Amino acid sequence: MPTHHTDSFNVLETSVAAVHDAMADGAVTAEELVEHYLARIDAYDDELNAILTVNDRARDRARDLDAQFDRDGFVGPLHGVPTIIKDNHDTHDMPTTAGSTTLADSQPSRDAFIVDQLREAGAIIIAKANLQELSFGVDTISSLGGATRNAYDLEHRPSGSSGGTAAAIAANLGLIGTGTDTCSSNRSPPAFNDLVGVRPTRGLCSRTGLVPLCETQDTPGPIARTVDDAARLLEVMAGYDSEDPVTARGVGQVPDDGYTAHLDADGLDDARIGIARQFFGLQGDADEYDAVSEDDAAAVTSVLEDAIDDLEAAGATIVDPVDVVDTNWLLSARVLAYEFARDFDGYLETLGDASPQESLAAVVDSGELAPSIEARFEGGDILGTDQDSLDDNTGYLRRLERRRELRDTVLATLAEHDLDALLYPPSTVPPITVDDHQPFEEMNCELSAHTGLPAIVTPAGFTDDGLPVGLELLGRAFAEPRLFELAYAFEQATDNRMPPARFGALELE
Repeated sequence: MPTHHTDSFNVLETSVAAVHDAMADGAVTAEELVEHYLARIDAYDDELNAILTVNDRARDRARDLDAQFDRDGFVGPLHGVPTIIKDNHDTHDMPTTAGSTTLADSQPSRDAFIVDQLREAGAIIIAKANLQELSFGVDTISSLGGATRNAYDLEHRPSGSSGGTAAAIAANLGLIGTGTDTCSSNRSPPAFNDLVGVRPTRGLCSRTGLVPLCETQDTPGPIARTVDDAARLLEVMAGYDSEDPVTARGVGQVPDDGYTAHLDADGLDDARIGIARQFFGLQGDADEYDAVSEDDAAAVTSVLEDAIDDLEAAGATIVDPVDVVDTNWLLSARVLAYEFARDFDGYLETLGDASPQESLAAVVDSGELAPSIEARFEGGDILGTDQDSLDDNTGYLRRLERRRELRDTVLATLAEHDLDALLYPPSTVPPITVDDHQPFEEMNCELSAHTGLPAIVTPAGFTDDGLPVGLELLGRAFAEPRLFELAYAFEQATDNRMPPARFGALELE
């Protein structure tokens, strides 16, 4: 293991820009970075339980990148950056399991499109993270990996389904990470772990090679500790993929100078942000909850009120309240129950003879799913949907049309009030304890997921109990540059990101 630079570079809370500056100055190598992060995973993941698989080829990859750097300089914008990806991304050199023992031996023959993009940009896939099994839920529990813990309090949940990535990045087990978002998963886990998360506009990023949950709503996205790192990561992840035709919508939508060129500390000057009050406070019936209460929702709202004041102090005009959509109408646009079996079975077909399972039904019938995941199938009609008749299923087609109507309604609201973004909490309640399950009804995930419009989550502060709270901003289609600008200005004005005390620097750092 290399040692000559280990006293000169500390990976704790570092950034892509800082790492590249250090590499340019000869203060650190990619191999040394990998050693740092592998040491942190070894030291801390037994408690956190965020990592499913460590890449045993990461050191070789780092040495190759160091050799290329010595010859030609940086190979790409993520040169040598240790990256953690959610284990529903196909990797040709590691299993892709979706957290399920039924897929433990699944070895795709090629990388997912976005994984290929990451590698081409110079990233080092250092590990694959635990997730809610099959991405079906918001706890991050899997039969293969067990339960991931919140980086700020091990007795609380990290949310899901991308909770493994979020907890790992929060604890500095990797520099940047990826997740996927069907209706919460790239937003509530970052919110619960004091991170930045992005759900991109539908069509900006490819879904090829991702274990699907719901084709209409699925999208990959970045998870990072800073807005700058999230912007750098999304620049790499975005791109047209001929195997995913919806990405044709994203052609020409990434600025020629990239997202990072739009990061302006004064970006909130003259910004107009609408407060979607209908998404504040407990959304479900308090009498039906054992795990959360009105007081929990009030704790989140209190943090958000301070954040709104900070936005205004930084130059934003606050429009409060803004009525957006009828909530029942919004919830009625869900299509997951129609698409899950169809899309999952289609993914298994792409594995060919190497597929370890025949269908989603076979996975469920295996008896191997984590009990809480299995219970979710028992309570729904997912396996009873006739996949062959979806094109004629009026209930399904009506919901797809409703999604288009919702998108137009939200865009009209933004236009009517001349808003740059809508603001609301990604979850109305804080992380709950591991004794219970995070209530999905309290996730404000549908507005972005059911319209295909982009949203960014950034740290807003902490409850009195020390649990992180996130702030979500939703904007117009392909308005990621403006969302990054707003989030960056808020980040610079508040500095709400704080590393979890339990996972501090190691001796070698």
